[in-house]
Amino acid sequence: MMDITQFIIQDEPFYQPQLDEVDLYETAYHARLPVMVKGPTGCGKSRFIEHMAWKLGKPIISVACNEDMTASDLVGRYLLDANGTRWLDGPLTTAARYGAICYLDEIVEARQDTTVVIHPLTDHRRTLPLDKKGELIEAHPDFQLVISYNPGYQSLMKDLKQSTKQRFVAFEFEYPDQDVEAKIVSKESKVEQNIAEKLVKVGHVARKLKGHGLDEGISTRLLVYAGTLIGKGIDPRSACRMALVRPITDDADIRNTLDHAIDSVFDQ
Repeated sequence: MMDITQFIIQDEPFYQPQLDEVDLYETAYHARLPVMVKGPTGCGKSRFIEHMAWKLGKPIISVACNEDMTASDLVGRYLLDANGTRWLDGPLTTAARYGAICYLDEIVEARQDTTVVIHPLTDHRRTLPLDKKGELIEAHPDFQLVISYNPGYQSLMKDLKQSTKQRFVAFEFEYPDQDVEAKIVSKESKVEQNIAEKLVKVGHVARKLKGHGLDEGISTRLLVYAGTLIGKGIDPRSACRMALVRPITDDADIRNTLDHAIDSVFDQ
């Protein structure tokens, strides 16, 4: 039998609550409702789920979804070894069998014919059929399914079917308010509050350019990266260009606009 405790998070992942999402998630977990978390890249979706798993003391198995992921990658497959064939559970099956939170990150990246396998686990049945093995798994009482995606990045070809969406309760995340985000950046990167506030100002300038030259704004994650570089002794302007500008755009005009914004903020 697998030791599911290896998937328990031992150290508290820092998360700054925004509203009542912690209480809401706890209620959803205790009701064993499947949860959907929506929001832009790097706004704290995964950190929130990790924090809640830690707070609840439950193991969490995370899967980074991609377009090549098959149903077998989630559910499991037969493998050849020296003694013939043996069955290997996939992460979804492991979570359902032993009672973990299964977190499917960026679910829309997976093929739609792959995501269909989660349906029986998200309604009254709470079962997972293993067709290749001829087994029907009754989900463990502690099992919960959580998915996340970025609605701003989806296309007609990369969206969840309504038949999937309407199986979940949902949280909608945005980037935090400036004061809260500055506290997060300061805490995570260990820079002084005034530096964190300047980084957040740069982030807000970039986010105003979304749809006007940028596909996506600067994430809280990148602000933390910039703060980390500054904390290691890198000049703030160089750290910002390296962590906040160069990763998100190759457009010379947009780069120049953001570089000027950085100079303006750090000249204050």
